[in-house]
Amino acid sequence: MTSRATTPPAAGILAALPPEHRKRLMTLAHEVDYPGTTRLFEEGGTADRFWIIRTGGVALDVQIPGRGRAVVETIGVGSLLGWSWLCPPRQWHLGAETKDPVSAWEFDAAEVRELCTTDPAFGLVLVTLVAETIGDRLRATRTRLLDLYGPQASGPRP
Repeated sequence: MTSRATTPPAAGILAALPPEHRKRLMTLAHEVDYPGTTRLFEEGGTADRFWIIRTGGVALDVQIPGRGRAVVETIGVGSLLGWSWLCPPRQWHLGAETKDPVSAWEFDAAEVRELCTTDPAFGLVLVTLVAETIGDRLRATRTRLLDLYGPQASGPRP
């Protein structure tokens, strides 16, 4: 079920937004709920929306050829789910599946990009926060893949 969101208490990425920008973003939000083990998107699919998690957790994964999916990070309350909507070609770089029941605010990417265009100050703040999220996800993915597939011993090599 989807409905228009009310302005939430500040948490996670929303806490990082100045109050006036948070309020503007939330005018575009819709409340959504998903049961556990729901596949939200697949790596390579069209990224036309994003979410901010209200409750529950979502596992982010990468497809490893010949091995299947590997979870690289689990995100929770206040986290931004999805950043691929911002940059062409607007295809998901990871996959995502709910770990348990999840409630979230869902945003239509085209609407948010339009708001960024019409309000450049808002756009700069939002793009900066999304860039921070991208950096965090890349570091988490690198660390997890090294844990899974890197050399077993640490320290210098002979």
